Amino acid sequence: MTRSLSLLGISGSLRAASTNTLLVREAARLFAPDRFELADIRFPLFDADLQADEGIPAAVEELADQILAADAIIISTPEYNKNLPGGLKNALDWVSRTDGTPWLKKPVAIMSAAAGRAGGERAQFSLRHCMTPFNPRILQGPEVMIANSGKAFDTDGRLIDERSTAFLQILMDDLKALAQTEPVATGLPA
Repeated sequence: MTRSLSLLGISGSLRAASTNTLLVREAARLFAPDRFELADIRFPLFDADLQADEGIPAAVEELADQILAADAIIISTPEYNKNLPGGLKNALDWVSRTDGTPWLKKPVAIMSAAAGRAGGERAQFSLRHCMTPFNPRILQGPEVMIANSGKAFDTDGRLIDERSTAFLQILMDDLKALAQTEPVATGLPA
């Protein structure tokens, strides 16, 4: 029996016409959650002095709460200078400063859309590395990397390439299945 599932989408790109946001929305459509939220990662640059003086920004606390409440999370990252963008890394750094461990054992699927011919593969590798300390349950594949992303979507925001859509559907089906299972205990403290 399947249970009601909530999905959180995080786009690593902040621009209004972001193909990564289109990819998050397309992934959410294929996942077909009962509830979907798109996170906002427009935070001030992490600064321990800012945190000491003003505390954790409310927008960061909101993202940590969204991560904690979600049954599954999808993250789509662009590739900036062969790496994940600073805004996405900044969001990860800020959330790591919140109370608790919102990412712990959380089912996560990573994908990317980039202008280059590799589709953001280096950014995905960097993102996986940056997620390591949080101990989420990251799916290893299939890898979804949308190259030449400015031409990869139709006017309705759907992926044009059938093969990319098929890989994305498999990834979302696997994420849904993972979200419906309980994580295996590791013996590590929460």
